[in-house]
Amino acid sequence: MKTYDYCRAFRYSGKVNPKIPSMRKFQYLCLFLLLLATACSTDAMDDNPAGDPSGNGSPDGGPGYRGAVGESAADLLSGETFSGLSLQLLYVEGMRPTQATVDNFQDFLRERLNKPDGISLTLQEIASPGQDVYSTQDIRELEDEVRTLFSTTDNLAVCGIFLDGSFEGNTESGSVLGIAYRNTSFVVFGETIREFSGQPLAPSTTVLETTVVNHEFGHLLGLVNAGTPLQTQHQDTEHGRHCTAEDCLMYWTAETGEGLVNMISGGNVPSLDAACLQDLQANGGR
Repeated sequence: MKTYDYCRAFRYSGKVNPKIPSMRKFQYLCLFLLLLATACSTDAMDDNPAGDPSGNGSPDGGPGYRGAVGESAADLLSGETFSGLSLQLLYVEGMRPTQATVDNFQDFLRERLNKPDGISLTLQEIASPGQDVYSTQDIRELEDEVRTLFSTTDNLAVCGIFLDGSFEGNTESGSVLGIAYRNTSFVVFGETIREFSGQPLAPSTTVLETTVVNHEFGHLLGLVNAGTPLQTQHQDTEHGRHCTAEDCLMYWTAETGEGLVNMISGGNVPSLDAACLQDLQANGGR
């Protein structure tokens, strides 16, 4: 039986900063409803085919790429077994991540991973599947068709896909911006991100893309308590694999969204808090 850990939407408490003029209150509220009622999703169970506990293996002789989210956390963080990391970012036409997003992502990885042989990244355009809506299974099948970079015995590979269309789990109150769905795989819904970034007062496409990519990769790194053990209790158990610190990259729910609205509206990408960093460092990261 499969279960999924869907990142629940932020809850708005009805409180607005009294220092913000009434028109700006309305604008911030609109931004809150558009941006903070979003969600991410992580597949919480192993996707290995029956009879193949290695996740169907890697064509290049490395570990399988069809494992559960967080299963490869220690291998991603540490350089003991895999001294290098290769990233393949695939995108459909019009959904190529901005160069600033790519640069920010590489900086994030270099700061957190121990890879003495370095981290490489390639970008490649793929044909759009032509779907308006994608299920998690659709995305898995697409990856199986288009992914060409796999792990070897000493180099780990990760695949990220930037799609048009939207996620089938979207509702009127929340839209999914990204999913970590396998041990070395994530997807970003670029079209949905661009819809949000085009709103008044909204953060730029780069800020939203960077936040989503870093957040989903955080799940691949086993945050929080999903392959990388907790060093202190900071998991928001009511809302899945997320951090309780409201200013943390891995935070996803709040009773009031004032602080996060102000943070995002300032154009800043959230960073990992001290508790998440301690978890990563204890599991082989920096």
